[in-house]
Amino acid sequence: MADINLWAVLLAAASAFLLGGIWYGPLFKHAWCREAGVDPDKPNGHPAAVFGGAFVLSLVAAAVFAVFLGAAPPLASSVGAGVAVGLGWVATSFGINYLFAGRSLRLWLIDGGYHTLQFALYGLVLGLWH
Repeated sequence: MADINLWAVLLAAASAFLLGGIWYGPLFKHAWCREAGVDPDKPNGHPAAVFGGAFVLSLVAAAVFAVFLGAAPPLASSVGAGVAVGLGWVATSFGINYLFAGRSLRLWLIDGGYHTLQFALYGLVLGLWH
């Protein structure tokens, strides 16, 4: 962990947090809420706790991904690894859960797409700034 750029990890987490605001905001808010059975006008918990918790989890994911990549990863490899992790591990894991829970393909595409881009962004930031 000593060789990992903590500022890059922080920026990677912030980039995914920003992506989530756009992805689950103007891009897919209504479709996601409909598919997830969530009332868009009723908060699910205190916003500070929800957003604070989401940022902490993004930070943990970015840090673990940085350790996975190692110090000074090549850009193409780090972005490729991000896509592979997001699509091949995270989205497929969601897919298994969604199949058993009877969730829709549309919801899986929204959530899986976000996490694929999230890890690709992690790879981009960590690959550019090491």
